[in-house]
Amino acid sequence: MNVEQARFNMIEQQIRPWDVLDAGVLSLLAMVRREDFVPPAYKALAFIDSEIPLPAGQAMLTPRVEARLLQETHAQRHERVLEVGAGSGFMAALLSHRAQSVISLEIHPELVQMATDNLRRTGISNVSVRQADGALGLPGESAFDAIVLSGSVAVVPQVLLNQLKVGGRLIAIVGNEPVMQAVRITRLGEQSFQTVELFDTVAPRLQGFDAPTRFTF
Repeated sequence: MNVEQARFNMIEQQIRPWDVLDAGVLSLLAMVRREDFVPPAYKALAFIDSEIPLPAGQAMLTPRVEARLLQETHAQRHERVLEVGAGSGFMAALLSHRAQSVISLEIHPELVQMATDNLRRTGISNVSVRQADGALGLPGESAFDAIVLSGSVAVVPQVLLNQLKVGGRLIAIVGNEPVMQAVRITRLGEQSFQTVELFDTVAPRLQGFDAPTRFTF
């Protein structure tokens, strides 16, 4: 397989047509080697338009969804970013080139190790991967300029929104199959938030995020 041709095709045929037009994001996707974050058994699938299995029953998001979430985060070089769901570390690697620092929370110890190893091997030093329940965030270390949920949730917990700075953004995929929506929630004030619907998609559920209780009468 011609790896560089496969990477080019991924960007031009999957990602750009999905309204990923930020030149900086496209350049990053050409530079950060996605194949370095894919489990060895699935290296040949690194550039296809499909989720890739990870340990603990988890999965890497499709390249186009990862790229779109990255673009919609609008991370800046002076900003602190919190990611929930480290997976293999690829999204954290992308964010590390856009932000000042990234903390990535992962509930599964085997994925904490995988992401840490992948990031260290690729020379990325401004990402910290921690084993934690991402649904709680890091209240002792907030506020964050941006929070990215690298998976889907039924609803966004208020505890995470409260960890945004005023002007900060949270990006998440919200809803239940077969219909989910990526949204960007911006904190406008201490008690004021604005939600913008970005695009429809479906993504694996993040663990630790309980669905809303349904009452029957």
